[in-house]
Amino acid sequence: MRSVSNGLVMATAVALLAGAAGAVGPPSAPLSRCPVDAVMSGTVCMDKYEASVWRVPNPTTVNKPLVSRIRRGTASAADLVAGGATQLGVIATDDYAPCADNGQNCANDIYAVSLPGVMPSANLTWFQAQAACTNAGKRLPSNAEWQAAVAGTADPGPDDRGTDCNTRSSMAVPTGSRSACVSSAGAFDMVGNVSEYVADWVPPSSNVCGTWTASISATDITCLLGAAETGEPNVLTRGGQFLLGLFAGPFNVTPVKPSISFDIIGFRCAR
Repeated sequence: MRSVSNGLVMATAVALLAGAAGAVGPPSAPLSRCPVDAVMSGTVCMDKYEASVWRVPNPTTVNKPLVSRIRRGTASAADLVAGGATQLGVIATDDYAPCADNGQNCANDIYAVSLPGVMPSANLTWFQAQAACTNAGKRLPSNAEWQAAVAGTADPGPDDRGTDCNTRSSMAVPTGSRSACVSSAGAFDMVGNVSEYVADWVPPSSNVCGTWTASISATDITCLLGAAETGEPNVLTRGGQFLLGLFAGPFNVTPVKPSISFDIIGFRCAR
């Protein structure tokens, strides 16, 4: 009787432990899920749209809930306007100060948001872009992550000024407005519009530009020739921009100094 009793106790204990383990085990749903403002690319959540950068007043007090929505990827343009936020870096404007070109004084100040139907922010340095991503709970994607997310975006031919990637115009267009300029993952405007910073740094180069072989792309520019041993390092920008025509594309890679800013360079974030 004692052995039977002990056996029942052991069986009950095992059953209880199994039930407890099941209660705290992983859910049956996928462990990785992207916010509504991003798309899944491999194991990375890539922002669906090129970043717009917003200055949020009182981010740690009155607008703390707004900042939380930004970090969850649920903030809308209406939410930002209602909170008194101001979009920066639009129409050739460098208005990021006091957030400095070197990334100082940027904490709790500027936030990168992935929104449709707004002008992408530009005229900022790599350091400011990274700060804007960081404040929003994100980061700049690596070069490899960016390349994975762009797959499926068409290498541009003629720009019909309506649905094709924005590669033959005099300025950027609102995010997501070119309906055919979308990757297989669902990310818009990765070719043309504004060129996009990625996280990677490379040795300085002479910026002598060549093109890929015809087996990949006959025209996409690569400016990684003529590496130098001294001087300020470069960061990579990807995709090309609205002025480049056929030289823009999913294989376009151009190094620039991390401390400079242009109205043709913006970014998107990743998680």
